Amino acid sequence: MKSNILVIGGTGKTGRRVVQHLKNKGKEPRVGARKASPSFDWNNKDTWVAALTGVEKMYVSYYPDLAVPGAKEAIQSVTYLAKELGVKKMVLLSGKGETEAEACEKIVINSGIDYTIVRASWFNQNWSESFFLEPILSGEVALPMSDVLIPFVDVNDIAEVAATVLLNDSYNGEIIEVTGPELITFKNVVDIISKVSDRSLHFYDITLEQYVEGMKQQEVPDDVVWLIEYLFKHVLTNPQNQLVVHDIERVLGRKATTFNEYAQETAKTGIWNQVLTK
Repeated sequence: MKSNILVIGGTGKTGRRVVQHLKNKGKEPRVGARKASPSFDWNNKDTWVAALTGVEKMYVSYYPDLAVPGAKEAIQSVTYLAKELGVKKMVLLSGKGETEAEACEKIVINSGIDYTIVRASWFNQNWSESFFLEPILSGEVALPMSDVLIPFVDVNDIAEVAATVLLNDSYNGEIIEVTGPELITFKNVVDIISKVSDRSLHFYDITLEQYVEGMKQQEVPDDVVWLIEYLFKHVLTNPQNQLVVHDIERVLGRKATTFNEYAQETAKTGIWNQVLTK
């Protein structure tokens, strides 16, 4: 079957799920990833033409985040190339409350290509597939801003929305905001995970400065430290990020997944009951 849909970031948290949703709908998308064939590597523009040739629609997820230095230039270049190669539609995964992400959105919006922007809040899966997993496994979770309310969103919901709007042109020209159905705090999250995993997890409220210093002591790469500090300082505190939006329900015709539902399903995998190894 001819593959005329490209999923950039097709092996990542959202991308691999978008690929699966498209397959469930009878499509055979092209996976845009370094180890795919043809390869797509954000850091090697020589791979882009082969990956985009013959593509009519594409989903774009930029790793690690649209806020990082260089993201805007990369989105500008890939959008220009997409238009040159005849891509008809782009769906861009963006972040709520990120000024830099909105600059990337504008590039796509003003490109002349049909588009839908999927603007997401923080992922549930950060607790099982990303940087919050290790503290959970250690049993000691120390985070700043414990009182900030966050509408955590499930990555499976994001992917289903992205696949739907990619195939349905009635969403062209829209910004779809994807959030969970409730506002919860980091402390709420740890309490839920503690309950569903039957573990005694301890939560400590610390300052952002302490958190950043802790990451540096653990030799977390500088660019990752910068990104996480940025997300805490500028994104979590943005009032726009402390709102529940019902676009998932509007697009999918069902309610968004709650954090508790996500946690119960994730607990069944045993991911939170692993032994932490260094």
